[in-house]
Formats: sequence, structure tokens, C-alpha cells
Amino acid sequence: MTLTVALIAPGAMGSSVGRYLRNHGLDVCTTLAGRSVATRERAVAAGLREVQTEQLGEADILLSIVPPSEALPLAQELAPVLARTRKTLYVDCNAIAPATVEQVGQVIMDAGCPFADAAIFGAPPSADRGCPSFYVSGEHAGRFAQLSEYGLPIKVLNKPIGAASGLKMSYAGITKGLTGLITAMILSAERNGAGQALHDELACSQPALLEWAHEKIPEMYPKAYRWVAEMEEIAAFSQKDRPSEAIYLAMAQLYWRLAENRTAGSGNDIAALERWLSR
Repeated sequence: MTLTVALIAPGAMGSSVGRYLRNHGLDVCTTLAGRSVATRERAVAAGLREVQTEQLGEADILLSIVPPSEALPLAQELAPVLARTRKTLYVDCNAIAPATVEQVGQVIMDAGCPFADAAIFGAPPSADRGCPSFYVSGEHAGRFAQLSEYGLPIKVLNKPIGAASGLKMSYAGITKGLTGLITAMILSAERNGAGQALHDELACSQPALLEWAHEKIPEMYPKAYRWVAEMEEIAAFSQKDRPSEAIYLAMAQLYWRLAENRTAGSGNDIAALERWLSR
């Protein structure tokens, strides 16, 4: 029997994962009520089957792939629907702290449905780079791991709910934190007349960091608005270590400012970064 996977929501990552699973023989559906034209177009291009929200409880597995701030509200919205059948495995794949994923899991388990904590590592699936890896933890991790039979790279952590999310927070704190740290110092150097010297010194003594800056900073601009909530989740993950928490709350403010620059079109910081990167 072919598994049915419901996927919420078909953004850049979600639609690509949905296409990947559909191409590997799975029935993949989604809901599009209230979604933007761009989201609808992505879902159609990915070949996802549209269903009504009330039909989501018929799916074998539901993947939640949304911005961090939407993870808990989505679970709260769907719990009454899923409670009618109590068969759908709800898999939270979002970049949220263990404490947040435990809240999400409690909402779903209170509805009588199984729950698994997952994390995505890598860019959306594509023909040239393949599919990102999924880590999963919790009592029902093995059920989610069935999707490995359909080409999805899944690594099971024999740990309780929160382990996969904790791994994601740690990894993202390093990678996106490094991008933020380099960005902050480039902007500081530019403001103080040391931008060219910094670029030259990195080229001489830290070429790997310079390469990281050239690759990761331009990729960050359109994602900065989503990274704000992710930095806040990492801060929550680090809250027992107050200096670490403060670092990521400040990082959230940096990404918020860059997102505002990009949206407003004023772009003072982004213009400075582009000037530095063009050297």
C-alpha cells in the first residue's frame, strides 16, 4: 500500500521535499487555503495533490515544514482535525528549540496522535545536490524512518523528543551564527575605514573564512527575516548559559535589521556588504 504524506507548507523547502517524495512513488498532498499565489504555483509545479484541511487526518504521515514562529500555531490548528482519526504521525521538521518542540508534541499527543521530532540539514532537494538529511528522535522515529525506503536520507537518534531539535539548534547556531558574526565584523570594519584591509588580511591568512563570506552572505539576504525567529529559538536553547543566550538574541536583532534593510530598499548595511564582497 502506498503511503500518503501530507506536507505543510509548500514553501521553498517543503515543495522541494514534496516533489522529491512524489518522484519516489509516494502520494503527497497539501492544503492551500489562504496561501499566496507563489505558494500555489510551487505546489502545482511540485505535483502536490491539494486537499481540504479536514482531510489531513487521512494521511499516514504529516510533515510540518514551516518558519519557526509558525510551528506551534500550526500544531494547535491541526490537532482537532487529526484527533478525528488519531492515525497520522505528525513530524515536526522545524528549526525550533527542544522546549518548543516538546510543546508541539504535547499538543499533538493530547489529540491522540503519534509524534516525532525531526530536523533538516541541508538545502532543498535538487537534481544537482540531491536531498538534505533528516534526523529524527522520539518513540515513533522508526515510523518516520519508513520514508528512507522512498529515498529520503533519515538518521534515527535513539533519544527522546528534543534530541533532533537540539542537534539542529547546535548546528544552526554554528553555521548561521558564523555568517552573522562575519557579517557584523565586515560592517564594523566598513564603518571604521578598515574594510579593504580586513578583506586583504582574510585573503592572506584566513581564505576559508573569506570564501565562506562570499558564498554565505549573499545567500542570507532573502532568508534573514526567517532567521530572526531561528536565532530566538537558539537563544531559548542556550538560556541556561546567559552569555550564549545574549549572543543569539543580539544575532536575531542583526538579522532583523538586515531583513528590514532589504524590505525597505534603503539597504545601507546590505550596500556596505555588497561593496566589501565586490573587492
